[in-house]
Amino acid sequence: MTRAQLEHIVRAAGAITDEPVILVLGSQSILGAFPSAPPPLDVSREADVCPMYAPEKADLISGAIGEISQFDSTFGYYAHGLPPEACPLPMGWKDRLVSFQNDNTRGITALCLHPLDLACSKLVAGREKDVGFVVGMLAHGLIEAGALEAHIGRLPTQEQRDRAVLMLTVVRSKMTSS
Repeated sequence: MTRAQLEHIVRAAGAITDEPVILVLGSQSILGAFPSAPPPLDVSREADVCPMYAPEKADLISGAIGEISQFDSTFGYYAHGLPPEACPLPMGWKDRLVSFQNDNTRGITALCLHPLDLACSKLVAGREKDVGFVVGMLAHGLIEAGALEAHIGRLPTQEQRDRAVLMLTVVRSKMTSS
């Protein structure tokens, strides 16, 4: 997904929900801090989004511009309405959001996860694609391993912190074997 495609999703999500601020969660939130994210960080066709101040409207987004919708078949990408509580996020994540608004968003503001918050969330999720995403973030210098390790301490539960530390070990192993 490109930044222009994410802007399109933000604009559409804002129009569908009649909300002026759209939160971008998941991998495509990297496009807030890095509008030209390098491969393989740009391969997803999906953006996880939700109205920042009306998360209960997230299902409207999935229904209108979600997977297998007319939007998806027309443009080749789609949105998944996802409330923030569905993602394990470090404490204070709202204070670190990266925002953008431009002509392509038509007045709708996008709030994207800070890259370190995104990486922590990916580590806790721990799927192969999440591990690969964090490897890509580190390999391209978008985040630094020491900063990520320190940031893991902000995850709210010990279980999440333990999972993230374990998955960071997997990430490091993949990086040294490449």
